Amino acid sequence: MLEGTIRESTGKRSTKAHRQDGYLIANIYGKGVENVNAVFKMNEFIRTVRNKETLAFPVNVGGNELNVVVQSYESHPLTGNLLHVDMMIAQTGVVSHYNIPVDPQGTPVGRKNGGMLHVSKTRLRVKAAIENVPNSIKIDVSDLDIANSILIRDLSTIENVTFTDSDRVSVLSIIKAK
Repeated sequence: MLEGTIRESTGKRSTKAHRQDGYLIANIYGKGVENVNAVFKMNEFIRTVRNKETLAFPVNVGGNELNVVVQSYESHPLTGNLLHVDMMIAQTGVVSHYNIPVDPQGTPVGRKNGGMLHVSKTRLRVKAAIENVPNSIKIDVSDLDIANSILIRDLSTIENVTFTDSDRVSVLSIIKAK
């Protein structure tokens, strides 16, 4: 479980000091819950997020165990280091927006014919309660040939989950390799 501490001061000077000490600044929020300003050790946070098996993962901040989902993050434009992360508390029964990763399955026919798989939407935005949200959206691409694509309307529906992107948005396609 990821361990964090609550920040008492949220000013510029304390934020700089935390970042120099190797901490990641975080904001944890939820519906009907007071915002929590926290810090996590950068390396532990990255290791936890990369190795998680579900969309939501537990964190311990100030003695409170929370089940959270990463909503957004800010990184440095030159170095790529994480600067700030926003996490939402995953409350059961509360409908909210989540970004779910797309997982292409299989080898497309078009790849054997000189094309390449282009994933235009690596994450799809959905609206659902956390207990209904899948960990990833698996899409079978083995029948796709060059110039074929899969749109959001082509995806199979998931019970109690609504896609919030337009149904004519392309998720992935096979393009001609140069």
